[in-house]
Amino acid sequence: MPTSSSPYAAFAALLVSSGHSVSPAELHGLLLGRSCAGAGFEIDPWLVDAAELLGAEPQDTVRQALIGLQEMVKNELGGHDVTLVLLLPSDDAPLSERAVALGQWCQGFLGGFGLTARDSALSGEAMEVLQDLSAIAQVQNALEESEDGESDYMEVMEYLRVAPLLLFSECAKPAAPAPKPSLH
Repeated sequence: MPTSSSPYAAFAALLVSSGHSVSPAELHGLLLGRSCAGAGFEIDPWLVDAAELLGAEPQDTVRQALIGLQEMVKNELGGHDVTLVLLLPSDDAPLSERAVALGQWCQGFLGGFGLTARDSALSGEAMEVLQDLSAIAQVQNALEESEDGESDYMEVMEYLRVAPLLLFSECAKPAAPAPKPSLH
């Protein structure tokens, strides 16, 4: 068990102490998936979706953590960075644990995207990203504790830090506001 207290470990402990068996990775994936599909950043709909995944209305501490997670995602997607921070176990956790969490994150993302996606057709690139996420969700036991396994994990992590941004830009990014007419 890792000795460092990562945000993932702290969130996992909070969820367990509140009686929830959902992983922080799956919750973060759900939030990011729904956000990338165009759900927006209103707190109440997010808390409804989170409560459904949790199987119960979140207690105050969990509710505050979920609101904080939403703020983080809102800032990342609304900012100018081109990568996301994924809520996953720290690098000192066993590779098998990190791989399972990666799969849970992808499952959560696909679930959140599916909950929110509109009927409009997606580009070939966007469809490919969703297919990749589906494949990654199945890879949980395929990574071995080895240098190659670590390398594969890092490669997938890098991909997941940028791939959802394509979906966000296609499905959810607000259109640039029209210039205001000047009054002469």
